Amino acid sequence: MIGLSKIFPPPAFLTMPCIGVDISDTSLKYISFKPSSKQGGDRVLDLWGDIDIPTGIVNRGQVIDPTKLVAVLKEFKTATNAEFIRVSLPEERAYLFETSIKRGTPLKEIRSLLEFRLEENVPIPSKDVFFDYMLLPGTSDKRSVEVAVAAYAKETIQQYYDSCVEAKLHPISFEVEAQAVARAAVPHDATGSTMLVDFGKTRTGIGIVYKDTLLYTSTIDIGGDMLSQALRKVLGSDVSEKELTQLKNTQGLVKGVDSSEIAETLLSTISVIKDELATRMQYWHLRNGGGDDRRITSIQLSGGSSNLKGLTTYLTESLKVPCVLANVWENSFDLNDVVPPIDKRHSFGYATAIGLALYQSS
Repeated sequence: MIGLSKIFPPPAFLTMPCIGVDISDTSLKYISFKPSSKQGGDRVLDLWGDIDIPTGIVNRGQVIDPTKLVAVLKEFKTATNAEFIRVSLPEERAYLFETSIKRGTPLKEIRSLLEFRLEENVPIPSKDVFFDYMLLPGTSDKRSVEVAVAAYAKETIQQYYDSCVEAKLHPISFEVEAQAVARAAVPHDATGSTMLVDFGKTRTGIGIVYKDTLLYTSTIDIGGDMLSQALRKVLGSDVSEKELTQLKNTQGLVKGVDSSEIAETLLSTISVIKDELATRMQYWHLRNGGGDDRRITSIQLSGGSSNLKGLTTYLTESLKVPCVLANVWENSFDLNDVVPPIDKRHSFGYATAIGLALYQSS
C-alpha cells in the first residue's frame, strides 16, 4: 500500500506491532491490536482512545502550533506507553497521480524514474517532496504497468515527524488517511471502485479506492459542526452540542410530524455535500473513460458525523449508487466471533486509526 514508509525507513528489527495514530484538526484517535489467544482467531483490540486537540493547533492538516501538538502527543504517550506508531497524513495536503512505466523496469530504477514525473503532476519542486508508490496489479498491457504515486511536501511530513520525536515517539510510517480507511473497511474481493466518505467534525474527506489502492482524494469543507450551526439557527443558540447530536442521530433527515423542520434544515447542508460527491463521481468516471472496470460501485461512510439518521438512504437515492455505513472492523476480525469494546456509533470515527494499526498485520 502507499504508506510513505520509505520516507523514514525503520531498522529491520522495528517490525513489531505499532499503534495506529490518527491526528485530525480536533482529535487524536489511537488503536492497536494484539494476537488473539483463541485458536483460529486473528487479533483482538489491545489499546484504543480519543484525545481532544484544542482549536488552533492543527488547521486543515497543517500544524499551526507544534509545541501544543507535542503536548497532546505526550499525553497520548503517557496514556499508552507507546514507542512505535504509524501516523495518518491529512488528505487535503496529499498529491496523488497515476502513471505508467515499462514492464520489467528494475525496482531500483523505478523511484528515480518517478522523480522525473513529479514535476508534471505535483505543484511543488521535486526536491521539496516526499513520495511513495505502488504498482497496480492486474493490468492487461503486456508492455507497461500502472503506478499509483502519493506525494507530500517535505515540510508537511517534517512537522508531524518532529512533533512525534519531541514527544519521544518513533513514527515508523506515514499514510494518507483514506488509504488507511480502505485497509480497515473495504473487502479484499471488492469489485469496481469504492468511494470512501469520511464525514468528520470540521470537514468531509473523500477517497476513491481501486484494487486496494487509493487513487483519488479530495476534501469538502463541510462537517458535522455545520449541521449543528444550522440547527442552532432554528432551535436557538442555547441548545447543547449533546442535544444536537441526539437530534441528528435519532431524527436526522427523516421527516416526521414533529421533525420536518429539523430534516429540512439538515438537508440544506447535506445536499451541498451530495452535490460535491456527484461532481467528483462524474470526474472519476470521465477520467477513466466511462469504463465499467473502474466505475464506482459502492460508497462507504465513516467518520463521527456519519451517524446522521437517513444519510445512507438519501445518498443512495440521490447518487444511484449503494451507500452504506462502513464496517470499520471488516479486515480486523469477524463480528460474529468478536464483540469490540467500542460501540458501533463511535467506531466510525476510528476507521483511520484501525487501518493504520492493521498495516503490519495485513
